[in-house]
Amino acid sequence: MVVIFFDRGRVAERPCAHRAPKERVFTLSNFSDFNLAAPLLRAVESKGYETATPIQADAIPHVMKGGDLVGCAQTGTGKTAAFALPTLHRLLTVGKRNSPAQQGKKIRVLVLAPTRELTAQVADSFAAYGRYTKLRHCVIFGGVSQVPQVRKLRAGVDTVIATPGRLLDLIEQGHVDLTHVETLIFDEADQMLDMGFIHDLRRIEAHVPPGRQTLMFSATMPAEIRKLADQWLDKPISVRTAQISAPAEKVKQSVYFVDRRNKVRLLELFLEKAAGERTLLFSRTKHGADKIVKHLNKCNIRATAIHGNKSQAARKRALDQFKSKSPPVLVATDVAARGLDIKNVEHVVNYDLPETPETYVHRIGRTGRAGAEGKAVSFCTSDEVYQLRSIEKLTRRKIDIALDHPDITTDIAPPATTAPGKSFRRGQQKAGWKKGSGKSGNGSGGGPKKNGSPGNYAKRKGKKPAAGKTAGGAGAKRRQKHRSTASSK
Repeated sequence: MVVIFFDRGRVAERPCAHRAPKERVFTLSNFSDFNLAAPLLRAVESKGYETATPIQADAIPHVMKGGDLVGCAQTGTGKTAAFALPTLHRLLTVGKRNSPAQQGKKIRVLVLAPTRELTAQVADSFAAYGRYTKLRHCVIFGGVSQVPQVRKLRAGVDTVIATPGRLLDLIEQGHVDLTHVETLIFDEADQMLDMGFIHDLRRIEAHVPPGRQTLMFSATMPAEIRKLADQWLDKPISVRTAQISAPAEKVKQSVYFVDRRNKVRLLELFLEKAAGERTLLFSRTKHGADKIVKHLNKCNIRATAIHGNKSQAARKRALDQFKSKSPPVLVATDVAARGLDIKNVEHVVNYDLPETPETYVHRIGRTGRAGAEGKAVSFCTSDEVYQLRSIEKLTRRKIDIALDHPDITTDIAPPATTAPGKSFRRGQQKAGWKKGSGKSGNGSGGGPKKNGSPGNYAKRKGKKPAAGKTAGGAGAKRRQKHRSTASSK
């Protein structure tokens, strides 16, 4: 009797107790070792894939067997193939298969992703791996007309790849039936299960059969998000091929310490040096992204923006330009940090450091993909020092200080002007306020006002103004005594 078990992509034969205690271990590294359906192997070979990445070697065997799974791996390591290939295999070999005819197909797989761009990329993978099959898929996201999407759904599809908002709209309109879903997949699960998505996901999950297979993949998996993920998982295995939240090893990271007023000048100098190379730049806000693009174009540096306020057509146009042989600088908010798979991105620039350190990992994961080398540069001002320290703590790595622009940067971190978790604006208020000065960062009175009213600082703290400190001092006391005497008469 031999017991076969899977352990992080390795298949081991463990003899029973009555036999000699020998153990044979061999690693699944080639796609042919997975026993995928012939059309899938043909598609993999046509794409030139031979050796599976660690996340693929770890996840594919378990997903093929129908188990729930949480997969965590660095960006650019092939997570999409890790769930797309075994899912397509199960569509071809397991369960009630749909008829090859267009009409009457039931939705058997649902993939949820946070952004339009990511849904489109996942769909491209399903199309590439399923090209030699008769399986059909449909992409659903907002920002475009729903008519073509509804037309595809009516024709019948095996797989739906969607963002939550538009999917819920079509469910409520009666265009989507999820009662036959066998596999539910969350791509970029940490963001999908963030509180901004949780209510939509609960509503979608209520339409999916309870006995389905559930898969979750991401580059980061914080403990609090994992706790939420467990609500949808049934005895899952956890696959992790690298330290959680670890950036790719071949991405060279550096940071410039710079005053806020010199940020734009530093960006100009950096881009002049990196001219002709594909550069992705991150801004914290949509308005900031547009402002950067406007400034760079004035400096004769081609740039274009991508963020949530842009139409889908404009976002697609910006990405197409960025993928061209003569790419402009692509200025993005964090909508582009998740899942964008663009080859040969030489530089990622964090013009503004992100609010959460996990987002930093996703940002710099846009370079150094699939084993390539890349560079990630961050601009850090005094109000962003705490974000930088949080990033270093999460990644367990000290980021090198860049020293090539000593005229406008410094080789030591400036004193932090914001407390942990505070925004820049609130940090300014805190830094500018002085007790009793009558000034604060936003111009509101922190001490006594000019009209002599009691100090607001004491009121905010719940304290009574000290004797003699109210408006007018001793003169106010004499006036009050005079009024009291007059009223008694």
